[in-house]
Amino acid sequence: MSAEPHRVSRLEPYLDRSEPAPTLLKMLIGVQLAGFREDAGMSQDQAARVLGFSAAKLSRIESGKGRRPPAEADVRRLLRLYNTGEYECAVMLKLLRRAGEPGWWQRYDKRLMPEWFDRLVGLQEAAAAIRTFEIQYVPGLLQTPAYVRAVVERGLPNAPAGEVQRRVELRNRRAQLLTRPDAPQLWAVLDESVLLRVLGSRDVMREQLEHLVRMTRLPHVTVQIVPLDVTDACAPNTPLTYLRFGGSDLPDVVYLEHIRSATFLEDRDETEEYRIVLDRLADEALTPQESVELVRRTIEERYAPS
Repeated sequence: MSAEPHRVSRLEPYLDRSEPAPTLLKMLIGVQLAGFREDAGMSQDQAARVLGFSAAKLSRIESGKGRRPPAEADVRRLLRLYNTGEYECAVMLKLLRRAGEPGWWQRYDKRLMPEWFDRLVGLQEAAAAIRTFEIQYVPGLLQTPAYVRAVVERGLPNAPAGEVQRRVELRNRRAQLLTRPDAPQLWAVLDESVLLRVLGSRDVMREQLEHLVRMTRLPHVTVQIVPLDVTDACAPNTPLTYLRFGGSDLPDVVYLEHIRSATFLEDRDETEEYRIVLDRLADEALTPQESVELVRRTIEERYAPS
């Protein structure tokens, strides 16, 4: 039995987005295909066996992972197997074609955009809400160009000047997400040490913290600081980003950053644990107003022009 048409009709607005959203569309296609399969009363193993797919291949299609969307021929075979209606098939195939359009970030050199980073940027571009905790740096979406350069030069001290510049441009392009009409809600919790650690120079830090204050004036940006004197804070020891996608049947995703790689979690039980951690951190942190006041005091006391 085919899925109810209204379920697929909710996806039609994604066909009209001005900017391609390949990461989101791949995930949506996978979720819908899994739904059609379940409506047809088939397990993943059964469907894979009938079509001669490996279990890993069908799992990859349904999870929406990988740089490229699934092949149209494979999607058509799956839709036929599940006896999917004509309307649903038409919407799915249109989504598939849009998923093949590269996002702006996919035009950068793959050395700057390894697969795990490609996925993060794509998820951020598609998210309705982003929650993040940082213990070392100002979150990437809130960084100034000079601060970005200092971060890149610290992390890649031997990188050629041209590569450093391209990385700065990439980070600056990502930050434009917060000034779009459809910008996501951003809720960032920072350890106070982020404000005190000098990157680049004191002038760079002053400009960065002043920018942080300005960004908090946007209605969709919230910043909280966990002060150093909160000694029992439940802070994780690595950066953490939690992404939520509004009204699209997609699971929440947790992104955990490592030095040269990253972990993405989608299991509901795991993501719920991290959501609780972020909630507790927000409770332990200063209020948004108190946090802005602390940032302003830090500017005056540590980074005022001499």
